[in-house]
Amino acid sequence: MNRADFGVIGLAVMGQNLALNVEGKAHTVAVYNRTAQRTREFIAQKAGDKSLIPTYSLGDFVNRLARPRKILLMVKAGAPTDAVLDQLFPLLNKGDIVMDGGNSHFNNTERRISEAEKQGILYLGVGISGGESGALHGPSIMAGGHKEAFEQVKGILTKIAAQGPEGPCCAYFGPGSAGHYVKMIHNGIEYAIMETIAEAYDLMKRGLGMTPGQMADISGAWNARELGGYLFEITEQILRHPDSETGEALVESILDTAKQKGTGKWSTQSALDLGTPSPTIATAVFARALSGLKTERVAAEKVLPGPALQFDASREAFVQDLHGAVTLTVLTAYAQGLRQLRDASVERGYNLDLAEAARVWMAGCIIRAKLLVPIEKAFQEQPDLPLLLLAEPFLSLWKEHHPALRKVLIQAHEHGIPVPVMSSALDFVDGYRTGRLPANLLQAQRDFFGAHTYERIDREGTFHTEWEEA
Repeated sequence: MNRADFGVIGLAVMGQNLALNVEGKAHTVAVYNRTAQRTREFIAQKAGDKSLIPTYSLGDFVNRLARPRKILLMVKAGAPTDAVLDQLFPLLNKGDIVMDGGNSHFNNTERRISEAEKQGILYLGVGISGGESGALHGPSIMAGGHKEAFEQVKGILTKIAAQGPEGPCCAYFGPGSAGHYVKMIHNGIEYAIMETIAEAYDLMKRGLGMTPGQMADISGAWNARELGGYLFEITEQILRHPDSETGEALVESILDTAKQKGTGKWSTQSALDLGTPSPTIATAVFARALSGLKTERVAAEKVLPGPALQFDASREAFVQDLHGAVTLTVLTAYAQGLRQLRDASVERGYNLDLAEAARVWMAGCIIRAKLLVPIEKAFQEQPDLPLLLLAEPFLSLWKEHHPALRKVLIQAHEHGIPVPVMSSALDFVDGYRTGRLPANLLQAQRDFFGAHTYERIDREGTFHTEWEEA
């Protein structure tokens, strides 16, 4: 019986494309989907003369794999993944390898690793970014879990990964849930950059009265400079894409509500648990939540007054300032995400290499960008760098562009155009560069109503005051 050297469970588009990607690198791949009809359609439409082995039960799937078995799960995160694993684990042998390629919560990954270890199964939580196209042509791959397992599948994963300027965009990040945690932060940064671009679009559209074609030109020009990256590239394409029914830009016919799948929220929840400041990422999540209140927003627009929208600034000057504002906001998103990785690494024992995270994000993934090349270099030179903006060339970019960011925010606020992510980026950096913040008053308030004590600047120890007596 012909046996496959790799298996894929879950044949939605991502699973199909990853199976084809692996097969295209000279591997025989067994495939299985809970719904047999999807497997039949995949084989009929995509298999051709490819080395793909369709199976229609988990038992058959497992039997068709050479040992040690190498199995990639591309199943919806949460309960569906647990349901598959509950059926799969009893069928496997000691030393078999299971890789979860979905967007699983890192705590679930930790639990599943413990369950796998009880049976001698090797387990990897594998973050995969790049969407449908990346899955087929080369994604960014962020693995964590059993190092022994990664060493056995490294050859395959490296071959199917995107090829970046610093090599294959595939790496092992550490034990436990390290890979899924890095992927989660990738997605949090993604939320923030997307919201930054959306805010710039809103400022140009409502503030400057620019057309989609004119805004596409701006996005294209920015993409050719240091901001160059996938999200700016696709923004230009989106703004130029016509509606087949009206001939106008399709983007203007799309409902202004944005959904989310959870990773941005998880990133923010984890930041709060860690006590690490990631306000720009969190604000991007809340901006999506606010966008979902469409009916309420339409009603409020008729009731709550605001200033005139049209800017009185020179279009050319404002767009130049806007470029600086977007640059710093994007950099702050990367800075906060990487800072959160640094803090999580200490808290969770990942021993993360932040330079390696930047390298793996250089191609294949959604946040791939030119800026990641100097970001990698900064963390190579200073592995314990507390905040990206403290290193060159980012410190110089802050010095150059922070006046522009301030001017853009003044215009936006004066004319009632919300820019929550840009505002949070400036507030974060202004807070970070302030030697004495007003948290002394917070300490006093907490001590007043809860006797929580406080510390002093002139002596060691903790203190309590009977404030009402004074």
